[in-house]
Amino acid sequence: MAFRDKPLTKTFFSRALLPAALVASLGACSEEAPPPSGGLGPRPPMPEIAAQTGAQRLTVAQYGNAIRDLFGEDINVPTSIEPDAPLDGFVTLGSSVSTISSRGVEKYEKAAFAIAEQVVADPARKASVLPCTPTGANDLDCAKKFATSLGRRVYRRPLAAAEVDRLGGVLVQAATTLGSFDKGIEFAVAAMLQSPNFLYRPQVGEPDPKNPGKRRYTSLEMASKLSFFLWNSIPDEDLLAAAEAGKLVEDEGLADQVLRMLESPRAREGLRAFVTDWLHLGDLDALSKDPTLFTYYSPEVGPAAREETLRVFEHLVFELDADYRDVFLTRTSFVNPKLASMYAVPAPTDEGFGKVVFSEDSPRIGLLGHISILALHSHPRSTSATLRGKFVREDLLCDGIPPPPVNVNTGLPDASTEARTLRERIAQHNTDPTCRACHMLMDPIGLGLENFDGIGRFRMKETDAVIDPSGNLDGVPFANARELALRIHDNDKVAPCFVRKLYSYATAFEPTKEESAAINTLTYDFRAAGHRVKSLLSFIATSPGFRLAHEP
Repeated sequence: MAFRDKPLTKTFFSRALLPAALVASLGACSEEAPPPSGGLGPRPPMPEIAAQTGAQRLTVAQYGNAIRDLFGEDINVPTSIEPDAPLDGFVTLGSSVSTISSRGVEKYEKAAFAIAEQVVADPARKASVLPCTPTGANDLDCAKKFATSLGRRVYRRPLAAAEVDRLGGVLVQAATTLGSFDKGIEFAVAAMLQSPNFLYRPQVGEPDPKNPGKRRYTSLEMASKLSFFLWNSIPDEDLLAAAEAGKLVEDEGLADQVLRMLESPRAREGLRAFVTDWLHLGDLDALSKDPTLFTYYSPEVGPAAREETLRVFEHLVFELDADYRDVFLTRTSFVNPKLASMYAVPAPTDEGFGKVVFSEDSPRIGLLGHISILALHSHPRSTSATLRGKFVREDLLCDGIPPPPVNVNTGLPDASTEARTLRERIAQHNTDPTCRACHMLMDPIGLGLENFDGIGRFRMKETDAVIDPSGNLDGVPFANARELALRIHDNDKVAPCFVRKLYSYATAFEPTKEESAAINTLTYDFRAAGHRVKSLLSFIATSPGFRLAHEP
């Protein structure tokens, strides 16, 4: 069995991630070592780069996941809370710099009490969080046991004695005033869920006893960093226990937990969260198209298109453990009857999603053939070669595109007998030299997708004129969307861009110039591991940039 086909193992972690002394202590087996890097050259050393410190507010998705992990999947989670504020395209990065508005404070309070009421109203749910039987409304001992037990999960760390006293006091005071221990539980739960200790993930660090003058994230901070990176939610009991035992600041203990977490079904949720953030799939909820022009459009299209893309990524990463770049060339997808009708293929199921494989001669291939990408990067009434090309440049290749100059008309000429197709209208628009420079970075890419209309349906003509889908990517020509997908698959920028995006998502900060060297080493390791996403997740989670901290 080749290295690229093996599941993650402890030996793999020891060979690829850990210091040489620890590799020897684990007794790595030579037959499980990565193959020679072939053509990559010598591996650049991983620099001891410290990550940025601060605190991240829980995103809307993380808030919901945390509440369900605390109180059960069937609990109703209010969604009207402080909205996410993206930064550099990522809501996770925005969470590092955003604050909570006065209105947001009120929303969190309302949500906290709505959740607390559900906890008390359901006997089974209440029993799952109450470790004792109260003797009366003023049972302070039971109140403190409750605060200690639930508070540890909510705050993702053991509570200090003063915190237990305060929350226990809140519970007893409310219970005594309202004549019910259950009412006291409501107020205590609501207090916890409004606390910055729940709503924020602090990343401060501590002096590293093994490296004087250096700082590292604490074992408990690492638990939250790992769980929100790999699962997009709070630590489970095993991870929290490992953190309390100090295992997450040790190489082997960290590797053990990362391996366990990546093998957990919850890792799929973590991947979904990253892909949604990276590809802006959350915007599909607000997808809007003119139904008089796009008769296949309905409000269900956006959410269904997002689910298709997420299932394809899950399939490639967790079921096939495939090369990341295969997402651009795969003919396998997962569609429901609505998407099947739009793709003009037989529906694999009467309802829900099923697997389809597009034919070898299909013009639709890989990620760029997904309705999610094609419809999202189009206008409500038309396609957009510029938006589609910009997506490829910025999100897949990490090329910066400057904003248009102030007061420049960015609109294209209307269709006419002289300019029937988008390509012809772009040619007219680009006669203006102030527009041409930037548009030439995007339009030749986006024009390769012109056979797909503004909602992603295939077409051969536009206003009765045959569409020319040829173009070029960085000077390399292509004839159509299938060849464009191949050009992207083979582009040298694809791997480092993906690594940079995932690293940025993992750390919740924009990478600094100093972190570029670490990203280069991670890219080398990613390529040497066959561009496996699971491998990259583990490389990042055990890298210095994820474990070491700057002085706050």
